[in-house]
Amino acid sequence: MSAEAADRVAAVGNSRPSTPLQTSWFEFLLDGSLLEKHLQKSNPDPAPVQLIIQFLEQASKPSVNEQNQVQPPVDNRRNRTLKLLALKVAAHMRWDLDVLEKGLTIPVLNMLLNELLCVSKVPPGVKHVDLDLSTLPPTTAMAVIIYNRWAIRTIVLSIWLKFVFSSNTKCISHLQLKEQASDSISVLEGALRLKKDFYIHTLRTLDLLAADAAANGETESSTAGLRITADELHCQVHYDLGGIFFQQGCTDQPAYEKAREHFRQTKELLQKLDSTLHVHLDEKRLAGYWNACKALTGAPDPSDSQTTPYDQINSLIRTHNYQALVEAFTKDNITRSLPNHFRRSVLREFLHKVQQGGLDEVCYKLCVCNAVRDALEGEVLSIRFQQLLLKPSKRMVDFMLEVCTRSLEKDRPSETSRRNMANFMKTLCESLEDLSLVFVVSSHKLFMELLKEEERKVLVEQMRKRSATINLSAKPLPSFYDIPASASVNIGQLEQQLILSLEPRRIRQILIELHGMAERPFWRVNSKWEVPPDYINVILGIKDNLTKDLVYILMAKGLHCISIKDFTHARQLFSACLELVTEFSPKLRQVMLNEMLLLEVRAHETMAAEGSRERPPPDLVSRVRGYLEMRIHDLPLRQVVGEECVAFMLNWRENDYLTLQVPQSLVMTNPYIKLGQLLASTCKELPGPKESRRTAKELWEVVVQICSVSVQHKRNSDGRIGLIKHRESTMGILQRYSRLQTHTSFSFLLHSIVRDDIVNEVTAEHLSIWPSSLANIQAVDVEAVAVTVKELVSYALTLNPNNQSWLITQADIYFVTNQYSAALHFYLQAGAVCSDFFTKAVPPDVYTDQVLKRMIKCCSMMNCHTQVAVLCQFLREVDYMTAFKALQEQNSHDAMDSYYDYIWDVTILEYLTPVSAEIKAIGQTELNASNPEEVLQLAAQKRKKKFLQAMAKLYF
Repeated sequence: MSAEAADRVAAVGNSRPSTPLQTSWFEFLLDGSLLEKHLQKSNPDPAPVQLIIQFLEQASKPSVNEQNQVQPPVDNRRNRTLKLLALKVAAHMRWDLDVLEKGLTIPVLNMLLNELLCVSKVPPGVKHVDLDLSTLPPTTAMAVIIYNRWAIRTIVLSIWLKFVFSSNTKCISHLQLKEQASDSISVLEGALRLKKDFYIHTLRTLDLLAADAAANGETESSTAGLRITADELHCQVHYDLGGIFFQQGCTDQPAYEKAREHFRQTKELLQKLDSTLHVHLDEKRLAGYWNACKALTGAPDPSDSQTTPYDQINSLIRTHNYQALVEAFTKDNITRSLPNHFRRSVLREFLHKVQQGGLDEVCYKLCVCNAVRDALEGEVLSIRFQQLLLKPSKRMVDFMLEVCTRSLEKDRPSETSRRNMANFMKTLCESLEDLSLVFVVSSHKLFMELLKEEERKVLVEQMRKRSATINLSAKPLPSFYDIPASASVNIGQLEQQLILSLEPRRIRQILIELHGMAERPFWRVNSKWEVPPDYINVILGIKDNLTKDLVYILMAKGLHCISIKDFTHARQLFSACLELVTEFSPKLRQVMLNEMLLLEVRAHETMAAEGSRERPPPDLVSRVRGYLEMRIHDLPLRQVVGEECVAFMLNWRENDYLTLQVPQSLVMTNPYIKLGQLLASTCKELPGPKESRRTAKELWEVVVQICSVSVQHKRNSDGRIGLIKHRESTMGILQRYSRLQTHTSFSFLLHSIVRDDIVNEVTAEHLSIWPSSLANIQAVDVEAVAVTVKELVSYALTLNPNNQSWLITQADIYFVTNQYSAALHFYLQAGAVCSDFFTKAVPPDVYTDQVLKRMIKCCSMMNCHTQVAVLCQFLREVDYMTAFKALQEQNSHDAMDSYYDYIWDVTILEYLTPVSAEIKAIGQTELNASNPEEVLQLAAQKRKKKFLQAMAKLYF
């Protein structure tokens, strides 16, 4: 090892603590015991699913022969070991399909389960449906069951029944899916007929296979592997079969009966089991399935001791008891046990019935109940309700008031509910054109209770004035009952809901309804929906129009939520989009994973900006590393993701990774990583200025290159030289690094930009480590540097507004651009932060002679000449010439006399005496020249503090 390499390795132990070095996949090949130790860690890095991906990716890499022809992966010991390692990780995870499905793509999981079939000695070339599970060894039968469980779960999760297998890049047709579903269902129904316990491979049995110990039959015996009881397996299989039958119910109504039966048995087995350690299902989703099946089949369940609110509503609809239905909706405004989306779906069902004739009254009453519920929760009133108010009746208004009154029938309704209800009553008055109906509302007891007398008077007066301008001959607008479901106004309602909604399932439902009414690109509904140009072609290339709209809108809404820091909704929207694109486009899946990574990076940045000091989780750091090292051809990448990933590593001082671990090939090909590495290296080497100069020089050269005008340029119509696109993008590198929150990294980046002629007038830290001159100053784009420096300093001060060095730099920038008032503001602020607002002396390294001379010039340029004279005393050598000249000025814009008390220099006071007879300071005993030096210094310090405090009040 070279001396330099040794120093770097030694530096790892001496630097700040950072994320531990990530274990590489090949290390598990070298050390057979490492995998089990790694998996026992509380937060292993890489995570288990990432290990599976890495092992299978390496095992499936194609080879190239001597003729440079691509060959299938070699079947050698290395690749077989890698596949076995992947299986061992899955065995550690207890073959939990929920976790595996979330972390692995369909092709990778398909490869993993095919390997499980292979090592479990499932007969090759035989359809699973033709196998007799009762005659197979326990681990073999279990492998077949797991594979077919995954097959039907994948079909259920596939919203439009499209997904990609690794062995075939074409989407499976509907017919093929049905055939596969039918075979898998038969296999699983056969498993339910087996009453024996099952066994599945563990790390131990897989180790035995690797050691060729299977010859004695141990791995196939009834005692090998992890024991899964018949009840545990049946519970899981019933749940999975219920899911596939429920989906088939959309086109085959009797399938709902089958689904209901499977879910019933799932519930019974769950209650029977003492432990559900080996049962992986979502009990909330099971309850949802169960309620949906009961509603769709209409069959009561004798085992249910209590009926749910959903059951009650569905029963009332089936029995046509509409009066009780309206009553239930009214009462639910108090209990709020029914979700809003369910209530709206019931209303939509009745709206369709209205189109067929009848039920108008039920429909408008349900609409009113929903509107009152929305009002109580502060939601926007639906367009349907607003249209209802266009053609009101006394009876309708009376019913509205009744529902409003009953919806507040609590012992103590919250103040928020009362305020929301008051706003709703005001909306009613403003929406009703008939004054007699306005009077009905305004004279109601609830209106009188909720609105103050002054509010009531103002509202009624507004209604009277408005009524005088109404054209009574105008044709009234139609109510929503008069408009067919396919009319444009109905599409308009749905489009408005589409714009407002942030709930992925609701967005999907609205799009399905819209596509049923009209075939047009609904992603264009809102001009503010934007996705990055890098992704446009991929998204618009989606053939299915509904899918295209959904992907575009989910991504656009998610990006908007990130921009307003609503990360919760952004995660929901991106997760839904990821789930969708995973089923048909590996390229878009990786795009969404990249965007979700950027989301998490920005969410953590935001937490840090708000004061959180919590380090990012190792998983996030690992994902950032993975992105930086990712190399996928033909994948659209956003420049901002790479920039922010490197900035993230610098912010959290992952300097060891950037300086020691990042592959050299990435440094040579990725300019963001190169810049980040140089910043990290310079930060680490700062304690030894001589040693750090080599790295600092490299950083200097890179920044100069970025800031230099390319030789490839063109002239604009006005004759000015315009920068080519590449130049603009490289300047963007520096602008992105304005997000850096690490003090040292920021200082280096800032001052490596501002070092030469352009900043001979701008002060900076760490000047000694930079080269003393710039060879080709003419090549530097001064304008671009100025813009970047301003952005860097402004952003830095949002992170640390009390950094005196950055405050001085900000002041210098304003000074050299002739913004003297702003410059003086920041010079004073720099002094204030380091002196407890001038209650202590400002350190001389802050108010240097250079800074003081600039403050003097600022005052002079603003014609504040008395302030100039006072500041001349602050210099190490009092500048009498400037002070006397300033005091001679007749046109002074400051309060001249009020500043004379801050003068302590006797020479200046003697000069002032003939000028103003009111000068009393010269007679003060503490300013007597014969006083001891300590007394004179105290007098000077007292006047300095008071003067600076007075200046701060003036300029802050």
